[in-house]
Amino acid sequence: MLQKTDEALYAAEQGRAQALLDALQIKYGFASFPRSNKSEEEVTNPSRKISTLTAFLAIKNETINIWVLGKESNAVFRQAKLTSESVHEDSSAVLLEAVLKNIGAGVDVRCENRSLDKVSDNQQNPAPSTRGDDRILQPSYTNTDWLQPLYDVVIGPIEDLLNCDELIVVPDGALSLAPWAALSESLRIRTVPSLSILKLITDCSADHHAKDGVLLVGDPSLEKVTNKRGKPIYKQLNYARKEVEMIGAILNSQSLTGEAATKQEVLKRIESVALVHIAASARKENGEIALAPNPGWKSKNPTPMEEDYILKMSDIQATELRARLVVLSCCHSGKGEVNSEGVVGMARAFLFAGARSVLVSLWAIDDKATVEFMKSFYQHLRAGESASYALQKAMKCLRDSGTFSAPKYWAPFVLIGDDVTIQFDENH
Repeated sequence: MLQKTDEALYAAEQGRAQALLDALQIKYGFASFPRSNKSEEEVTNPSRKISTLTAFLAIKNETINIWVLGKESNAVFRQAKLTSESVHEDSSAVLLEAVLKNIGAGVDVRCENRSLDKVSDNQQNPAPSTRGDDRILQPSYTNTDWLQPLYDVVIGPIEDLLNCDELIVVPDGALSLAPWAALSESLRIRTVPSLSILKLITDCSADHHAKDGVLLVGDPSLEKVTNKRGKPIYKQLNYARKEVEMIGAILNSQSLTGEAATKQEVLKRIESVALVHIAASARKENGEIALAPNPGWKSKNPTPMEEDYILKMSDIQATELRARLVVLSCCHSGKGEVNSEGVVGMARAFLFAGARSVLVSLWAIDDKATVEFMKSFYQHLRAGESASYALQKAMKCLRDSGTFSAPKYWAPFVLIGDDVTIQFDENH
C-alpha cells in the first residue's frame, strides 16, 4: 500500500504524455515550462484545476492504483487487483483481451474494409468485402455482462465516490485501449492522456478553437491504387459515403467524397473548421487513414505511392488545427503503440495538432450499425448537446435497437479530450 499517495500521484503523472504536453503548450499559446519546475501541488491539488471527477490509473504488476480527484481538497486513493495465469503476462492486457474476445469485438460485423489491410502484390481482386451484402446478421454476443470484469477492477473500487454522471479517466498501459464509454449506461466516461493535459485543455481560451465550419470526408476513391497486375487493391466504401451524406443533411453541409476527397484537399480544409468527420479506411496498427490520391501522381509512378494518399500521423501533427471535435469513423482509429505516453496513433496526432476532442473507434466497425450510430450522435450534437451526451445517447440508441444491441456494435467508440459542444449556425 502506498503511504504517500499525493507524492506517488505526482511521480506517476510525471511520465505521462510529456511530448504531447509540450506540443500543446505551444499550440495553445502557453509559455512552456520544464516539468521539474512544476510544484507537486500543481499536479495533485484537484481544487485548483479539476471540476469534473477524474480517475487517474497507474498499473504496477497485478495492481491498479487509482487516484480519484474532484472538488475535494485531497485525492482519494484506491487499489484493485488483477490476476493472470502467468507472471510473465501483462495482467491488464490479458483482462482486456478476454473482455474484447467475449463481446466479439470486430467479429461477424458487416464491414466494407475500413481497415486498411495490407494486400499482396499478386492479388488479382480487391480486398474481400461484405459491404452491400443485405443478410441480417444476428448478434453473436448479446450479454453486456461481458464488460463487467473491466467495470469491476476500475469503476467498482470507486463506485461510492461517483455521486455524479460524468467521469474522466486517465488510463494506463493496455487499459488505454479499453472501451471506457461503454462501461456504464448512466455514467458518461471520456479519457485524457494526463492530468497536465486536462488542465491545459481546461485553461485554454474558448476562443482558441473555431466556432463554425464543417469538414465531412467519406468514401475517398482508391481505385487508382493497384497491385502489380494493375487491379485495384481496395473497394469503395458505399456505407461510408452514405454516412457522411446523412451527416451533411443533418448539419446542412456538403461532404467531400470520391476522387475529390484527396489528401491534399483534406489538409487544405482541415485547419479552418470546428468539426471534422472522416469515414474511410485506416491502418490497424496506428489508425493512419487512406484518402484519394493527390493530383499529379501519374507523372511520377504507375500507381500512387503512400505519400500521395495515406494521411499519416506526421501529416496531421504538422497542421495547426482549431477543431473542437474530430470524429474518425474508421476501423481501429483509436489504435496505436501503447507506451508511457499513452496510445501513440492517429488520435494522439489530432490532439497534438490542436484538436480539443477526438472520437475514435477501437476495433472494426459494422457498416449499417455505424450509420445508425452516427445518425443518433449528430442529431444530439446538432441539438446542442455535448459530445459525451451525444455519445451516450448514440450508444443507447443501438443498445435499444434489437438488431445492433450487442456491445460489439456500439462499444468501440471512445471520446478523448474535452466534452465539447458545437453551435451550428443556419448554414451548418
